[in-house]
Amino acid sequence: MAQTLVGAHERMLSVAVAALNESEPERLWPLLAEALPALCGGETLIYKLDEWNASSGTVGMPAAVADDFARLDAESLGLLREGYPFAPLYTAGRDRTPVTARRAAGRAWSTSPTARLIGGLMDADHVLAIPLPKAGGPITGCMVYRSGGDFTDDQVRAACELQPLLAAVDRQRQLLERLRRSAGTARDRAADTGLTPRETTVLLLLTDALTADAIGRRLGISDRTVHQHVEKIYRKLGTRDRISTVLRAQQLGLVPAPSARR
Repeated sequence: MAQTLVGAHERMLSVAVAALNESEPERLWPLLAEALPALCGGETLIYKLDEWNASSGTVGMPAAVADDFARLDAESLGLLREGYPFAPLYTAGRDRTPVTARRAAGRAWSTSPTARLIGGLMDADHVLAIPLPKAGGPITGCMVYRSGGDFTDDQVRAACELQPLLAAVDRQRQLLERLRRSAGTARDRAADTGLTPRETTVLLLLTDALTADAIGRRLGISDRTVHQHVEKIYRKLGTRDRISTVLRAQQLGLVPAPSARR
């Protein structure tokens, strides 16, 4: 068991390193979708980055099952978007702890339309919800599917351990998308300076006048790690302090100038 846990943590670390060094925001969740199910005893997953409801929002999934999902009618797609029984469960309170459908709905799960749908679509019997761990606001995250018995207590605990990783990767995605919208070719210019995608997102937050502690909370990393990123940014941009770094980044087009952010 100890060796299994060590192996899982090593795989989690590998996924985190790969995701946080990816410069294209649209590739982050597909990367997670390929690796995440095996980390918590599942076989495949879908993810939703907007509210879990039946009427709207995109559904993402690994390429291996994308063709099957593309053939779904509107009613079936609505069932997957809604994510029964999780949307009502998480909407009722602020708790975002991962839970299985069987534990949330009891015996009603196995006879539900959603259970019948995933049985025919993915040959799956059970689903584990891993929402992003933000209290309040839209319920977003992913649902992991498996056949056979329900997810074990250890697998649910593994999902809990994965939540901070998912949250960090999604914050990275949002920052990269913000950078893409506001700075045009900034990503290419960042690459020319040798800045990594993670250093670029830290730089973007520096322009918002956030403290190292606030940046760490935003990205799910320690103050020490933030300072390490900042020192590398200084070295690569040839600066010595925050103000000169922000000004230099604006001159290079790495971050939007003040007028562009209003």
